[in-house]
Amino acid sequence: MSDFTPVPPDSPKTPPPSPEEITRKLEDFIKNSLGGQVIFSRVEPQDLHARPEEDAGGGPQVDEMPVNIFDFHYKPADIKAYLDRFVIRQDEAKKVLATAVCDHYNHARMLREHKQQKGAAALEFSKQNVVISGPTGVGKTYLVKHIADLIGVPFVKADATKFSETGYVGGDVDDLVRDLVAKANGNVELAEHGIIYLDEIDKLATGGEGRSGRDVSGRGVQTALLKLMEETEVALYAPNDIRSQMQMMFDSRKGRTGREVVNTRNILFIVSGAFSGLEKIIEKRQSKAAIGFGAAVHDQPAAEDLLREARTKDFIDYGFEAEFIGRLPVRVFCEALTADDLFQIMKNSEGSLIRQYEREFNAYGVRAVFEDDALRAVAVTAADEKTGARGLVTAWEKVLRHFKFELPSLGVPDFIVDAALVKDTAKALERYRLEAHSLQTDVRADEVRAFAARFATEHGLTLVFDAGAIRSLVQRAEREGSAIDAMCARLFKDFPFGLQLVSRSRSQTVFHLTRETVEHPDKYLSELVVNSYRQPESSNSESHGS
Repeated sequence: MSDFTPVPPDSPKTPPPSPEEITRKLEDFIKNSLGGQVIFSRVEPQDLHARPEEDAGGGPQVDEMPVNIFDFHYKPADIKAYLDRFVIRQDEAKKVLATAVCDHYNHARMLREHKQQKGAAALEFSKQNVVISGPTGVGKTYLVKHIADLIGVPFVKADATKFSETGYVGGDVDDLVRDLVAKANGNVELAEHGIIYLDEIDKLATGGEGRSGRDVSGRGVQTALLKLMEETEVALYAPNDIRSQMQMMFDSRKGRTGREVVNTRNILFIVSGAFSGLEKIIEKRQSKAAIGFGAAVHDQPAAEDLLREARTKDFIDYGFEAEFIGRLPVRVFCEALTADDLFQIMKNSEGSLIRQYEREFNAYGVRAVFEDDALRAVAVTAADEKTGARGLVTAWEKVLRHFKFELPSLGVPDFIVDAALVKDTAKALERYRLEAHSLQTDVRADEVRAFAARFATEHGLTLVFDAGAIRSLVQRAEREGSAIDAMCARLFKDFPFGLQLVSRSRSQTVFHLTRETVEHPDKYLSELVVNSYRQPESSNSESHGS
């Protein structure tokens, strides 16, 4: 072993290598020895006992549960009212999910209280695991995520398509439970009351009636999930994952010898899928029951109406194991979204995509305003995509792509999105180009720039007025009936003294003025002076020219 040399006793001690460094060396060694045929499952090691409160000065602190789940006090109506703020429609799904969640966590609380009573007989309860069916983009994931956010439990989402009988990405379904522990910052007790959400669960069906099905591994994944959904104990450190084992070794050396298993009894499992083709199985079952001389003739029911009538036998015929679907007793259907629903999502949802676009344009100093007629026009286009709320992104990106590219450079202060713009984006974009050009060549705009040039000559400080600031000053001069130069001298009379203070403190000589700053110049100058003396001198060079 020529790589290892003895260290003299008096030599300074080097810090021990981190788990990442040791793992990297082991990976290199094993891969070189075995011809690069070894794949390690984890990209990043996770310290399942990490304490966010630790820092260089304060030392380790005791972990505390961010939420005491045993003080669960929500009623189903409370949860539904919260979900109404984010998810449009799906009232039946909201009610069913809210009730199932309240039942689940109230049972968990009662079980804990009962367990503390000496000599009391064991309580039994059936878990309220849920299966949600419905088309894509209708809010299934959004519902579950916001429930977890409200009650304060860790939430893990995964796609069932990533699993195989031997695991996914080198792991297995047990990794879902370990991910809960990671989301709970190592708090095992909180993780044991988390929520695991599996999407595209219909892809695990193994070729039922009228279906080609997936490979046989779908049956194996169902069997593996069975244990988790009922009650089992999952090792906190994956036995077949070298990084997890290395982490366990280091945790042991650091004295972190807490629980090493996670019990899944109180973990709530929610699965979802589109279940395409299930409606045909239900229709076939119903048509058989209606055969006879006295059978009435009915119109063919819609696929949505059929899925609401799904029974356990239908899911078994679809390709699920009876034991698996039996662990999902609560079933609910999410309705497809209409154009009006999509309009309401954009208009009223707290998580509206429109708020995101407003922030994106605002980052460049452009105030974006979305009119209702534009929202309705895009809602119709998005509804034709047949992908639910996801279609809104596709539709809006097609409308806004050229504006998002050009408007930041044009310098126009306002961007009004109406139905005319949605209908003819090229015409609207050309109008904004002409507006920007007019703003840049306007004689009164030149007077603002002339004021800035004199200010720089007299005080050695550069004022850069953007297009929004210039337009605001021109409009104000027109309203007041005053000359640009005289008005600017009055508005910025305190700037020479104030900006000199800022310049001495931060070595800043260039100041960019926006529409907001010229509309409230005294406020801008006051905050600039105060902030310049609050910042450390080390940031002076970074502030130069900002």
